[in-house]
Amino acid sequence: MTVHFIGAGPGAADLITLRGANLLASCPVCLYAGSIVAPELLQHCGPETRLVDTAPMSLDEIEAEYVSAHAAGLDVARLHSGDLSVWSAVAEQIRRLERHGIPYTLTPGVPAFAAAAAALGRELTIPEVAQSLVLTRVSGRASKMPPGETLAGFGRTGATLAIHLAIHALDRVVAELTPHYGPDCPVAIVFRATWPDERVVRGTLATIARQLAADPIERTAIIFVGRSLAAEDFSESSLYDAFYQRRFRGRDGL
Repeated sequence: MTVHFIGAGPGAADLITLRGANLLASCPVCLYAGSIVAPELLQHCGPETRLVDTAPMSLDEIEAEYVSAHAAGLDVARLHSGDLSVWSAVAEQIRRLERHGIPYTLTPGVPAFAAAAAALGRELTIPEVAQSLVLTRVSGRASKMPPGETLAGFGRTGATLAIHLAIHALDRVVAELTPHYGPDCPVAIVFRATWPDERVVRGTLATIARQLAADPIERTAIIFVGRSLAAEDFSESSLYDAFYQRRFRGRDGL
């Protein structure tokens, strides 16, 4: 018996990986985060699959489901939104599985920031403008941020920021980042990327709070901040330059 953690992707049911869909089809038990996972994803499950919505459950209750399935020899598909590598609460579940000697696998999913960047129609790393992307958040009820990980600290680098779980703290985001990026720095907020009600708001650090106040967004949004969001007059990478020689190009005659 194995517990298969599966990244469900950002929302759209067709953005799950082929591996993830195959695991859903093969596992007789599926635990899924019903509050944030598109219900259409459950269509990948078999007709006899036991479906368990974990939205109202505690970690102890989820653990009990794993232990019960292990005793019965039943594989479990554990479906989480987005990708498993960030803010998935997978680590604490894995720790409990290891205590019981229950094997597990992890299948990655399309991360929310990548889906949001696609909604913007933007590459987030622009030559000589921004070559680093910081995924971060602000402290919340679920968990606090470590002391050294602050918006101001990341802002000093000038990197593009993808700020998750922080739409409720937009005023704080603006206040902490404006001294480092300037009031004219581009900002983009993507609400529910890839869902039918997807929404994009573009502005600057000086305007975005006012724009959002007129038509609020309460949750499930990513705040992007950085010069890469509106860069147009930038140098092209040498990667595709006709005279740039690399291992697989074989253009010795130029």
